[in-house]
Amino acid sequence: MEALSAWSGFLGAWLLVAGPLYQGVLELREEDTDQTGADPTSPIAPPPPPSPWWWLLPPVMLVLRRRRSIAYHRTVLAVLTPQQREHRERFIQKATGWFVVAVGGSFIAVKETWELAEHNEWHPAVFVLVLVVMLALVGGNTAWQASRWSRRTGPEDIEKEQRGQPMDHRTQLPGSSHLPI
Repeated sequence: MEALSAWSGFLGAWLLVAGPLYQGVLELREEDTDQTGADPTSPIAPPPPPSPWWWLLPPVMLVLRRRRSIAYHRTVLAVLTPQQREHRERFIQKATGWFVVAVGGSFIAVKETWELAEHNEWHPAVFVLVLVVMLALVGGNTAWQASRWSRRTGPEDIEKEQRGQPMDHRTQLPGSSHLPI
């Protein structure tokens, strides 16, 4: 019974990592970034990086990079419409929320993996190996699901769906009843 409990805790904890990552990808995918209000004739290029010589004084280099980043960020925000800024803010809040939930799940997963390793009297190297494998599985699954979604649904398909037009057979959403040919 202890073994079942240890394995259940281990699997449940890793699902608490995989679930928020996957849900985050799904929800953030729905947040289609609207760039229609930006002026296409005025592209905003990121500032050039400071001279590598500033790395001789790392704190100065970090301050310079931070200042340039803030200035670039303000320039980009100035070009966006209020609706785009609001949309961007919602996107950042959702991304941060799902990231925090996934990190919390990761801490629980590390603890549960350690308890499983102790229960089975694994060598610490096996514990580390299991952590690396599980992180790769969780991250790989999320990346695979996201790429699968990208191949099936493009921005034009989302627009069609919002207008009530049918999508073609190659762009069915995950979980739909029609399989691509």
